[in-house]
Amino acid sequence: MEDISFEWREQHWRLSAGRAVYWEEEQTLIVADLHVGKSAHFRKAGIAVPANIVQEDLYRLQQLITKYHPTRIIVVGDMFHSSANNDVVYFKLWRQQFPHIPFLLITGNHDILAPDLYDELDIRLQDTLSLRNIFFVHDAADTPSTLDNQYVFSGHIHPGVRLVGYGKQSLRLPCFYFGPDTAVLPAFSHFTGTYSLEPEPSSAVFVIAEKKVFRV
Repeated sequence: MEDISFEWREQHWRLSAGRAVYWEEEQTLIVADLHVGKSAHFRKAGIAVPANIVQEDLYRLQQLITKYHPTRIIVVGDMFHSSANNDVVYFKLWRQQFPHIPFLLITGNHDILAPDLYDELDIRLQDTLSLRNIFFVHDAADTPSTLDNQYVFSGHIHPGVRLVGYGKQSLRLPCFYFGPDTAVLPAFSHFTGTYSLEPEPSSAVFVIAEKKVFRV
């Protein structure tokens, strides 16, 4: 998976086509909106959804861990999608590969597992997190009004942009969005939609197209 280096707010980031950010100064891998359990939740409701979605997403996360060797992983909300199901059981087995890596979950609106289950999965919960001059919150709308001189990293809306070509052809692709005050990370899971953003003039937008990432 290709990545691209990006310097922003006096920090160095590597934006991966695997839908993740590696923060060099903190040796931290950052992802958002994994939605583990979503496919099993849909199947339980009788909706025909492939059974291997969670396996593919977690294999991609495994590849990213192997590539960057992070000392911690921050999940900016919606790591899980619903109550415990077979996908969560699979994650528990997958997690055993990396017992030495702390997982910090900034809780999102879908993270509704029982507290003791997070302990079993060896995941630490926080409503927000502040590191250096970066503030992590799942939904940027929940950023405290008293926040002073910190840049916000968020998820939640599954950002994308629409690219228009010749003959009125268009394609909507997931993206990393860095606005004046807030960054929005792409949904890590492929089993999500995208919300089309209207980038501000001073923003930086990086589109993900299969295994490549490029600035638009």
